[in-house]
Amino acid sequence: MSDKPNILFVMADQLRWDYLGYAGHPHIRTPNLDRLARRGVAFSRAFVQSPVCGGSRMCIYTGRYNLTHGATYNNFPLRIDEWTIGDYMRPQGYRVALVGKTHFKPDLESMSRLGIDPGTNPGLPYWQCGFEPFERDDGLHPEVDGLLAGADPAYNAWLRQLGYPGINPWHEWANSVEGEDGEVLSGWAMRNARRPARVKEEHSETAYMTDRALEFMRLARGTKPWCLHVSYIKPHWPYIAPAPYHAMYGPEHVLPANRSEAERQNAHPVIAAFMRHDESVNFARDDVRATVIPTYMGLISQFDTHVGRLIDHLEATGEIDDTIIVVTSDHGDYLGDHWLGEKDLFHDEVVRVPLIIVDPRNGADATRGFTSMAMVEAIDLAPTFLEWAGGAPQPHRMEGRSLAPLLASRSVADWREAIFCDSDFALRHARKHLNLAEDEARGFMVRTEHWKYVHFEHFRPQLFDLENDPSELQDLGDSPAHAEVRDTLKGLLFTWALTRKTRTTVTYDYIRRVTGGARARGYRFGEW
Repeated sequence: MSDKPNILFVMADQLRWDYLGYAGHPHIRTPNLDRLARRGVAFSRAFVQSPVCGGSRMCIYTGRYNLTHGATYNNFPLRIDEWTIGDYMRPQGYRVALVGKTHFKPDLESMSRLGIDPGTNPGLPYWQCGFEPFERDDGLHPEVDGLLAGADPAYNAWLRQLGYPGINPWHEWANSVEGEDGEVLSGWAMRNARRPARVKEEHSETAYMTDRALEFMRLARGTKPWCLHVSYIKPHWPYIAPAPYHAMYGPEHVLPANRSEAERQNAHPVIAAFMRHDESVNFARDDVRATVIPTYMGLISQFDTHVGRLIDHLEATGEIDDTIIVVTSDHGDYLGDHWLGEKDLFHDEVVRVPLIIVDPRNGADATRGFTSMAMVEAIDLAPTFLEWAGGAPQPHRMEGRSLAPLLASRSVADWREAIFCDSDFALRHARKHLNLAEDEARGFMVRTEHWKYVHFEHFRPQLFDLENDPSELQDLGDSPAHAEVRDTLKGLLFTWALTRKTRTTVTYDYIRRVTGGARARGYRFGEW
């Protein structure tokens, strides 16, 4: 194996950690992900640092927390000075490419101020989150007043060539269905989720992105080492699956909702505000769950099938022995649990994600097939990639830590004891319901082995006893008996907030070399 392995970095959008075969779901079929888990390490306690697409991905790509990088929500630009995976790995000789979604918005204002043309070097990496955009498609192409909102994606042009006409085939074909009389029904309406997409399976978004990923790997074979980010759009809404995946599961495969009537009647004010959102009101209904969740499961099985295609290609070419495979998600999906829909908050249904890493090198043999209980953060991936690439650590900038030790040994001393996550819900209706100013709609979570504590400005905290209430159904945020626990966890959160890495332009090595050296540099201040 090369000392610079290829890295296949696969991400699904809105994939829950517990909707996988190897994770224990009793009905869903994910044989390819299951075999990856048997070949490598499945991290059962991996958490994102933001509970929404844009913020979470910026954390993953930078190796830094929401609180630090500032791109805290969808379409909030990432500052131009923030480094991403491509910035770290290209100097190590890697080709760092993207197929699919990043939900990245460039800092165009700073680029304009600095006179950088986003369409040319050196501007191109700033325009594409540091990736080479082999196929950039964020998978959201809505229409406003009958016109496509945004640029026409390559996927639309490809569909038209195949005979799927229209202004927006992404919606009209890939994410729409036909009614009983052949009428076109929109996939935006969840009531249509049980009908098959109007495209053939091999022409769906998931199949198309897999085709493009395979094309990249064929073209890149035998050249310099590569890191390919294959970022799938599904099972994110619209919840529409092509045949046969639309009918693979039925209402009988839908697990009971993880919620209690007490949760709804005595809801925390912030949670209650989110319960008023359309997605929560609808997912509170059993008929909606019975309609949507089977399709959500079908989309996951389709994702699994196409991950299998990527694995099969690597095996056929022999590159499987020279490629590290990483599979994860950017966040989960409430699907009606806790009387909520979508994401944005801090229950495990949203902030806990699947993470499988398969390192074919001999150094990882001790952990093959192992399920790790280590507390892992999604921001750990970027420093892990950098270590695999042979780059020097960047502790003055990166806030995650390399996962390499957890692949080499089943027991690692001095691993982290707490996980952190923060949310910015300024753009959600909940902020208005709560009468919050634009800079007040923030939430912060710290999770330890036994406790989860959530801080909201202007409201009481939330507290869950994970040892006795792993389903997070009993909020102890105002329990007098738990005041000391809350104070301890609030202090832990406060310490974390005070120690963010904002001094990114000076390395620790520079500080060590220069400390106390003013006199040698001619500065004789303080002499008598």
